[in-house]
Amino acid sequence: MSAQTVSKRITVPQLRARKGGVPIVSLTAYTTPIARLLDPHVDILMVGDSLGMVVYGLGSTLGVTLEMMINHGQAVVRGSQRALVVIDLPFGSYQESPEVAFRAAARVLAETGAQAVKLEGGAEMAATIAFLTQRGVPVMGHVGLTPQSINTLGGFRTQGRDDATARRVLADAGAVADAGAFSVVVEGTVEALATEITASIAIPTIGIGASPNCDGQVLVSDDVLGVFADFTPKFVKRYVELGPLISEAAATYSAEVRARTFPGPEHCFGMSQRSVVS
Repeated sequence: MSAQTVSKRITVPQLRARKGGVPIVSLTAYTTPIARLLDPHVDILMVGDSLGMVVYGLGSTLGVTLEMMINHGQAVVRGSQRALVVIDLPFGSYQESPEVAFRAAARVLAETGAQAVKLEGGAEMAATIAFLTQRGVPVMGHVGLTPQSINTLGGFRTQGRDDATARRVLADAGAVADAGAFSVVVEGTVEALATEITASIAIPTIGIGASPNCDGQVLVSDDVLGVFADFTPKFVKRYVELGPLISEAAATYSAEVRARTFPGPEHCFGMSQRSVVS
C-alpha cells in the first residue's frame, strides 16, 4: 500500500472527533469487490466476525478463526482507499489475557494494514483495552448484545429491558471509554439505553439495533443488500433485494447453457490466419 493511499484514509483521531457531529456511516465488508463498492460512501468498513455466518454459513460467530479474519481483512484493505478499516478479534483470540490479545491484535494490524481492531466486552475487558491502546493498538469496543457471548446470554436477546441489565450495559460502555477505546458499538439494546450511553460517554457510539441518537450506525452489508432472503432482523432496512436478482440471473444462465444459446458467437474466439495449420 502506498503512502498516498494511507494518507487518504479517515484516521482514528478524525473518527473520534466526530462525537456529536455528522453521523458516522459504517457497513461490513468481507471481500475486495464489495469493499471497492462501499468505500466511497462509508466512514468505516468493518470486517466483522459475522463473516462466519454470512460467508461460511456457520451457526454463530464462535467458529471464526484469527486466520479467517486476517485473510478477509487483507481483502478489504486492498479494495478500499478512504474508509477506516476495523477488524474484529474473533472469539478465543483475546479473552485469555492482555498479552494474548496484544499478540492477536498486532498480527491483525501488521498483516492486513487495517487501522483498528474491535473486541467485545465491557468492564471485564477494560484492562485489556487499556493494555492494547497503551501499546499503539486502536480499539473499538462492543457492548450490549455481544454475539460471542450468546451461550452466556441465552441467545440473541435484546439488552436493557430491565434496570439491572441496563445499569450493567451502561457501566460497560463507560468502562470501555475510560480504558481508551476510540469508539464503541452498541448492539441490540433498547433505544432509551443506547441514547443514555451516547450522552454519557465521550467517544462515538455506533448503533446496531440501538437508537438513531447514536453517533453512527452499522449494518451487515448482506442484510442491507437483501442477499439473505429468509430472514430480516427487526433493526435492518433492506435498500435493495439482490437475492432474487441473483437467483434469476443464475436461472437464466442455466437455461441458456442447456439450450446451447450461451456462449454465442460474440463470446467465442476465432482463429487468426497465423494460427491456421496449413
